[in-house]
Amino acid sequence: MNRLWRLVKAQPGARSFKFLPELVAIAAIAIARLSGALQFLEWTALDAGLRFRPPEPLDERVVVIGIREEDIQAARQYPLSDRTLAELINTLQTYQPAAIGLDIFRDLPVEPGHAELLKTFQASKNLIAVEKVLSVDGFSVKAPPGIAPEQVGFADAISDTDGKLRRSLLGTLSEEGDYRLSLSIRLADIYLKTKGLTLENGIRDPDAMRFGAIELPRLQTNSGGYVRTDAGGNQMLINFRRGARPFRVLSLQDVQAGVNPDWLRGKVVLIGYTTISVKDVVNTGAVATENSSLIYGVEMQAHVISQIISGVLDGRPFLTVWADGWEYLWIVGWGVVGIVVGRLIHSPLHSFGGFVVACTGLLGISYGLLLLGWWTPAVPAFLALMITSGAGIVGFYRYSESLRSRLHDRQIIIDQTFDAIHNGPLQTLAKLLRQVQENSSWQPLAPDLQELNQELREVYDVVRREALLQDNSLFLEQEQVLDLKAPLHQTLHEVYRTVLERDFPGFKTIKLKVVKFEPLAEHHLSAEQKRGLCRFLEEALCNVGKHAINVTRLEVTCGRSPTGNLIRVEDNGKTSEPTDAAVRTTLPGFGTQQAQNLAKRLSGRFQRIARTPNGTICELTWSDRTSWFHRLRLLP
Repeated sequence: MNRLWRLVKAQPGARSFKFLPELVAIAAIAIARLSGALQFLEWTALDAGLRFRPPEPLDERVVVIGIREEDIQAARQYPLSDRTLAELINTLQTYQPAAIGLDIFRDLPVEPGHAELLKTFQASKNLIAVEKVLSVDGFSVKAPPGIAPEQVGFADAISDTDGKLRRSLLGTLSEEGDYRLSLSIRLADIYLKTKGLTLENGIRDPDAMRFGAIELPRLQTNSGGYVRTDAGGNQMLINFRRGARPFRVLSLQDVQAGVNPDWLRGKVVLIGYTTISVKDVVNTGAVATENSSLIYGVEMQAHVISQIISGVLDGRPFLTVWADGWEYLWIVGWGVVGIVVGRLIHSPLHSFGGFVVACTGLLGISYGLLLLGWWTPAVPAFLALMITSGAGIVGFYRYSESLRSRLHDRQIIIDQTFDAIHNGPLQTLAKLLRQVQENSSWQPLAPDLQELNQELREVYDVVRREALLQDNSLFLEQEQVLDLKAPLHQTLHEVYRTVLERDFPGFKTIKLKVVKFEPLAEHHLSAEQKRGLCRFLEEALCNVGKHAINVTRLEVTCGRSPTGNLIRVEDNGKTSEPTDAAVRTTLPGFGTQQAQNLAKRLSGRFQRIARTPNGTICELTWSDRTSWFHRLRLLP
């Protein structure tokens, strides 16, 4: 296939805009991401990455008191009465928790026991009740009457356009114009105060929230896969805790019956409904649950509280993103990897393998970074990798099919040329041979004419075989075909051995042969370049055998040199006649121009040096440090 590529290169304009499709694809992906067309895919990839992380141990610092359907049936009342809630809170206080969060709206009394509940609120300084500050259709939910403002946190949540929750609103301005804090940040603040840490403004980001030296990363309008999203207030991506039991969950009846005091002492305790009938649920794809992607609202609050406490005290990573410049550099970088895979690897099987390895690497790196808390643009990078590598592969096959057709047409031309030679020069030669045989005075010309007849026929045979060769084969003569997949120095030695067996006059006088074939650096050589090196050695040896006079010493060196690789043919033959000297200044068959072109493709050097008093050195050197960029530049 490399020979096909070289033919493409030779076509006018074949190298113009060679990477234009890939570059257009990368630009289109970047534009699609900027427009928000990839938001859903990036959100889905984030959810999948969070869902398939390794399980984490139970966070014993957060406990959920879930009011189940059985608890409601046992109380025979919904909503639960204020007296039941008051009794529950008072019972929990006996266990000395650090904080209690009531994730149940109580803006209106639910008798009996409303006065008892208000009294409990006033007596419980570590209790946080909830309100709703972001109005829906003009309605919001007030905090319970008579409770202190510092004991109120809002429970508002902001879902993305696909209906799933990925971010938590920690603080925002209310409709009255004052700044309010969420239930989760209020409870985390109470707990962290017991550890000597208080809630403050950020240092790197003054609008962020901070506990000690740890700032809570604030979601921006275009953070990660988000595009022009509403980032009002103080929002944070939720790094949901992974595990079958992220927190301890107790029921109302469990607490009424009595529980292990160590489960609640010094902990953050959340009270909320955990039954589908109440419909206090949120949709998230980042947590695998029995109810598909639905989790209870109180559980979502627990995830956020656990994230804050674990991030501050344990160093558990928050979800953060790169700056826009680094994200688009990452996308372009994987697009370049795709170009390399699609353009440099010629074998379809190897190209597919390279694509699989690159995709595996991309997904593995993205997953590893997610474990460290970095949300990377894996989806646009994957699209860039897939499209650019696919564009190279598809382009390769299109050129391949086109060139196969051209190869077939060329074979037809070769056959037509042979027919023309057969019906013209060969017929004339046959006629001359008959005349020579009939005229005794012309007999000395007979061997030369027969040799010319045979050479003309061999020209056709060589050209035909060369046109039909497989990519990794080299035809020398008769039925001899060399495998270019073998080590190059072995193939070159086989070329040397075969050529020296030919019946050339220059070989008959050689008395001393100095031969050295050592391994060459061939990892970056294509089959076509290997074939060119073999042809170079063949023609350099043929030059000695056909045109050198009285050769007694032949030295052939193939191996490493101080600058890279070397093929060198040196003889001590003389050129006594001007015509012979003129012949010795070229490489018959291969030609000076072809040798120079081969050297150029290898980033090397070809030279021919006349020795004094007799002899010629024919040498080709090239570096083994050809860069991938240079190799890429040589492709069509």
